Amino acid sequence: MPLTLTGTVLDAPDARELAAFYVALLGWEVAADEPEWVKLRAPGGGAALAFQSEPHYRPPVWPTEPGAPAMMSHLDIEAADLAAAEAHARACGAVPAAYQPQDDVRVMLDPAGHPFCLWTPTGPASAG
Repeated sequence: MPLTLTGTVLDAPDARELAAFYVALLGWEVAADEPEWVKLRAPGGGAALAFQSEPHYRPPVWPTEPGAPAMMSHLDIEAADLAAAEAHARACGAVPAAYQPQDDVRVMLDPAGHPFCLWTPTGPASAG
């Protein structure tokens, strides 16, 4: 039985607000916009990125701390120029994580606190 991954969904206090951040960051288009659900589509196709509102959402803590909500996944976003990508992410509303484990990866936090990694092709694909 063939299965196809169609997307990744991130919870947030406000799905539309977080979707707007990723539209600005990635330049993707909105494919579906409902009151508690927004789905983005990559220009070249592939799996979607969606957001659902969760009123009890608590952002993960990274790096993990005992008793705090742990990061269970993160997005890896390739960038040709790491400094320019970090500046763009900041302009969109992201903040750098306090702990940066590698020189060629920038761990950023989106407005809902989800970690994501900006990385260059010469470096590892993930910091987490």
